[in-house]
Amino acid sequence: MSLVAAIAERSVVAFGLLLFLFQMLAHEVGYRLGRRDNKRSGGNPETVGVVVGGMLALLAFVLALTLSFSNTRFGELRRGSLAETNAISTAWLRAKAIGDERAETIADLLVEYTQVRADFTHAGRDKAAIDALNLRTAELQSEIWGNLSDIVRERPDPVSASLMAALNETFDMSAAERFAFELALPTQLFWLLIGMSLVGVASLGYQFGLKDKTPKLLVALFVVMLTSVIVVILDLASARLGNFRVAAPVYEQTLEGFRSGAPLP
Repeated sequence: MSLVAAIAERSVVAFGLLLFLFQMLAHEVGYRLGRRDNKRSGGNPETVGVVVGGMLALLAFVLALTLSFSNTRFGELRRGSLAETNAISTAWLRAKAIGDERAETIADLLVEYTQVRADFTHAGRDKAAIDALNLRTAELQSEIWGNLSDIVRERPDPVSASLMAALNETFDMSAAERFAFELALPTQLFWLLIGMSLVGVASLGYQFGLKDKTPKLLVALFVVMLTSVIVVILDLASARLGNFRVAAPVYEQTLEGFRSGAPLP
């Protein structure tokens, strides 16, 4: 899986092309086996066709299942980013409402915190960079919480309690977003999808081999369609791979709101 991720990170097109070639190779192997069996015993294309149809139907079911899983994960990532920026905006507004020196410090730290979280969503698969951003996030959280503790000790009232609740939610949303970015399509499910696609295409080639003829153009189009769906599934399920990346416009809009004096909701 790591090799696949490395190829996809470099180029999703390269991964798709490699997958296409492997599937065409599987089809050719199946076709040659079918021709060999046809010459030896004549074969029974009708019976084989029923089995191949069932295999392709099962492949379609797995494709739909994994595509739904990937799309749900992508949506969760986007909603998580929105929830985090909303929590940061609420905490910033409450810190500004208090107005004392420590609250202003918290508001300034939240601006930097937002930029760090935006960089986290844009980060690629560079583990060192991600670890550095996570470390900076933890440092900012500690510094913010230290200032909050001083405010709560000085004025234990509903205003400071509301700021504490907003900051606690902000930190919780950051932890949830970090966890969501670390999740990916389960390795077993990915290889199941790849294996079933290769077997399905090979069995289709075997059926054509029994008939000693194959519509090469249609087979190539079918494999292109199948490859495209698999590439989209992998792309959607991987937060830091491919073209379907979770953009961070909500973080940028929040930063613009900080600069203008009031963050956008």
